[in-house]
Formats: sequence, C-alpha cells, structure tokens
Amino acid sequence: MLRTRLIVGLLPLLLLFLVVCVYAVRTSQVLGDSLEAIFARNFRSIQVGQELRDAASQMNLALADARRGVALPDARKRFLEQRGRFKRGLNDELVAQPSGDKAELLNLLDSQFQDFDRAGTETLRVEALGGLDLLKQTETALFAVNRTLDQIADRDHREVYTVQSRMQSRIDDSLRLLVAAMLTSVALFFFLAWRLASAFVRPIEALTASAVALGSGDLDRIVPVPLMSGGELGQLGKAFNAMAVHLRAYRDATLAKVLRTQRTMEATLTSTPEPVFVVDLDGTHEVRNPAAEQLAQSPDFANGFPPAIAEPLARVLSTGSHYLPTDYAKVVTLHVAREDRHYLPRILAIGDKLMEFKGAAIILQDVTKFRLLDDAKTNLVGTVSHELKSPLTSVRMAVYLLLEQKNPPLTPVQQDLLETARDNADRLLRILDNLLDLARLEAGSSSLDRRGVALPALLGEVAAESRSFIEGAGLSLVTRIDPELEAESVNVDEMRIRHVFINLLTNAAKYSPAGGVVTLSAATAPLGFIRFEVSDQGPGIPPDAMPHVFERFYRAPGQGKTGAGLGLAIAREIVVAHGGSITCASGEDRGTTFSFLLPR
Repeated sequence: MLRTRLIVGLLPLLLLFLVVCVYAVRTSQVLGDSLEAIFARNFRSIQVGQELRDAASQMNLALADARRGVALPDARKRFLEQRGRFKRGLNDELVAQPSGDKAELLNLLDSQFQDFDRAGTETLRVEALGGLDLLKQTETALFAVNRTLDQIADRDHREVYTVQSRMQSRIDDSLRLLVAAMLTSVALFFFLAWRLASAFVRPIEALTASAVALGSGDLDRIVPVPLMSGGELGQLGKAFNAMAVHLRAYRDATLAKVLRTQRTMEATLTSTPEPVFVVDLDGTHEVRNPAAEQLAQSPDFANGFPPAIAEPLARVLSTGSHYLPTDYAKVVTLHVAREDRHYLPRILAIGDKLMEFKGAAIILQDVTKFRLLDDAKTNLVGTVSHELKSPLTSVRMAVYLLLEQKNPPLTPVQQDLLETARDNADRLLRILDNLLDLARLEAGSSSLDRRGVALPALLGEVAAESRSFIEGAGLSLVTRIDPELEAESVNVDEMRIRHVFINLLTNAAKYSPAGGVVTLSAATAPLGFIRFEVSDQGPGIPPDAMPHVFERFYRAPGQGKTGAGLGLAIAREIVVAHGGSITCASGEDRGTTFSFLLPR
C-alpha cells in the first residue's frame, strides 16, 4: 500500500519528465538532420560554384595562350578538358533539382556558358586567332558567367543564413519550452512532495509523539489508528499500540514484583540480626538495616568505617572482587552498648546493569561467641597441655629409669611393654609441646627471636638435618637456590623457620615412595618476597581434602601414616607470624608441593 501511494503520487512527475525528454530528443534529431542536409547541400553547391569558376578561368587562360600562339595544341587540349569539367559540374547542380530561383540562375549560367564556349571554340580556329571581336565576345561571355556564379554563391550564402535563423528560432522555442517544462516540474515536485509529506509526516509525527511519551513513562499513550490511514503505516500503528498494551501489562507485573521484592528485602534486612551496609561507589551509605543503624551510632563509626573495614571496602570498590575472609585474624572488634563485639567483615561487590548501580554490600558477621569459644578452647588446650606435661614428664622419667635398671634384669615381655610406654610417652610429650606452641602462637604471646640468617646457610643446615631421615626412607634430597639469592639474607626466627622446613620435609619423606626425590628450593617472588618450596613424588592429596590440610588435628581420609595433624597448623602459624603465607598444590598421583613466602 505504501509503495503504491508513492508510485501513484510521483507518476505525474515521471510522465512530464518522459514527455520533455521525448520532445528534446525528437527536436535534437530534427535539427541535426535538417542542418546536416542543408549544410551538406549548400557546401556542395559552393564547392561546385568554385570549381566552375576555376574551370572557366582555366578555359580563358587556355584561350589567352592560344592567342599568343604559345603551344596551340596544348591550349586547345586544356580548353576542352576544362570545358568538360565545367559541364559536369553544371550538370550535377541541375540534376540535384534545385529550387525555383536557383534553377533559373543555373539555366542562365548554362546559356552564358554556351556563349562563352562558342566564342572560345571560334577563337581556337587558326584563322580566327587574331579576331578582336572574338576576344570581346569571349571576355563578355566570361564576365557574364562569373557574374552569374557570384549570384549563385550569394544565393547559397543567403540560404545558409536563412536556415541558420530558422534553426536558431527553433532552438529558442525549444529552450523556452524546456525551461517552462523544468519550472513546471519543479512546481509539480514541490506540490507532490508537500502532498506526500503531509500524507506520511502526520502519521509519523503521531507515532513519534507516542514513542516519546512511551519513553517518558506514559504507557497509556496510543497512536490514533484512523490517522495512520491503513496500509503499512496503519499496521505499524496497530503494532505500536499492541506493544504499548504489552508494556503496560509488563509494567504492572514488574511493579508488583518490585514492590513484593522490596517488601521482602526490607523485611529480610529488618529481621537480620547482623549489621548490613550497602554503599555506592563513593562510599555513601545507601541502605542500612536496624542493626547497622545501631552500630553506626558507636564511636568507632564517628569518622566513617573503621580502617579494618574501610581498606578492604576500597579494594572491593576499585577491583569489583569480593572480600570473604575466613581467618579470625581478620576479625574487627567494635565497642557496642558498653561491650566489645567481634565481627568478621564480608564485603560483596554488587552491580545492576538496569539501574547502573555499582557498590558493595558489607555484612558484619557477629563472631563474638565463636571468638570467646575459640579463646576458651585455646586457653583450655594450653592449660590442659601445661598441666599434663608435668605428670607425663614424671611418668616418662620413670619409664626411662625402669628401662635402665639392670638388676634384676627385665623379662622380654617387660622390656617390650616399657619400650612401648616410652615411645607413647615421647609421642604424647611431642603432641603436648606442639599444642602449647600452637596455643602461644595463636595467642600472640610467643615472640619471635628474629635475626639475619644467610639463605644458603639456612637451607644447608636444614638439608643436613633432614638428610638422615630422608635417606633412611630410601629417598634423595635435591636443593636448589636461585643464583641471585646466593648472597641473600632473611630476617627470621631461625629455630621456628627450621621447624617449618623439618615438618614439611618429614611429611615429604613419610608419604614419598622409596627411590623418589624430595626437592627443597628457594626462588625470588614478586613484591619483595622469597618463595620456598618442598616438593615430593608421593600419591598426592585428594582435592576434597585440600581446603583442610592446615587445620588442627585434620588428617586426610585413607592415610595409613601416624600423626596428630598439628604439624601443618603450627607451620602456618609460624609463617603468618613472620608476615608470610603458605599454600599447598597437589594432585592424585602427581605429588605434593608446599610453598610459603617470606619477606626479603
């Protein structure tokens, strides 16, 4: 329908254009053909007239030579040749059937030439060469011929000028017609454009106004379908109105869902006992639940978030990565309602593409009870270990004394029982020492005796101390140090760091198959750290056990080796106390690598 209206609307302009084009082509063809024919004919006539004049002149020259008696046969011959040339040219002009006035001039020329021919022929007779009357006749006849040729030439020129004037008039008329047609086309174009624009613009303006209103939120605005007048525009208007209906339905459903979600969120936040803060990119508080409102009134929030929360919050807002600590070392202690409360901050990066909101949600998990329980557990373990150590030492001493008694000698059964009691007492004493050491490290009461230790010397002593039990297990130890660390020193508590190395090497020797290789290495790491690694070729650690290897008393299921599960926990506490970190990488049947970082 829209295409048909466009074609019909522009059809008169197309027809007028075609008519003008046909007229212009036809006029050009007529003018071209007429000019070509007339100019060709007149050019030929002028050319023939010039040839006739030249032939008559040559005939007169031949007669002049004959009168002087110079080469009379040659003069007669030239006279006859030029006479034949004159007659041929004159006959061509007569055969062309010229118009009335030119035909009369040609007939007159023919009569005058015959007089000139007779006088010339008479002159060429030998006995008449000296006749003065013949000379006069000849000159008179030649003058008449030339005068008639001049008249014919003037007539041809006048005809050319007449044709030129007529063609110029025809061209002027054509130009006036073409200009009139162009002006008519322009007027018709603007008229048709105005009509078509009115037919199309009004529905489009109505559609645009409805679209603007729709974009502004006025979903009740519709397009008047009668204004669209049917066809493609009418279908577009109906489709637009249908879209508006669907958008209204979607808006109502979305609004109801948003209200329901908002009420649910408000109820959830209100009922959440833990403080929840929602902040935007510049740290401005957007949402706070009642627990957060109460906490924000405390002196700790007088200048904004405490540093322990503000620093990770800034990292989350800048990087968009969550901050989800699990270590009690990240606990924040705040004074709330005349008591200290312990919170584990968990900061989530949030963003909404629709609302273009980006910020963070801060959830302060109240771990006061767990912290108190952990402290009580640590104190209990330390107290119990300390209290058990004294009687266990006495029992151990008694067992050693019994084993050293020679009189009376012990029976084999007694010897086995006492040795078993001795080994178990030694094992229990080591466990108690580890528990006491772990309790002191966690409580922070165990200070580090730091001093500068040459890195090659430290690894050499560790390798020498561990080589006995590694080679005793049928293994070989390989030590590697980066060349740039050969002259490096580390500021550490040597005894405790050696405890970390020995613990990791003991585990490597315990779980590696005979004939394997244990690797002890040191390499540079980014940010001013040194990476130490202990690698073995053992069966590896199952993936589900990896997150728990540094927990106290944890042992991976299916392990047949003995142990209390405290060595890695103590190693982690020692490394953390030095300002470093420790990790584990392993895979089943691919060995295990423990690595820890220490500041340079």
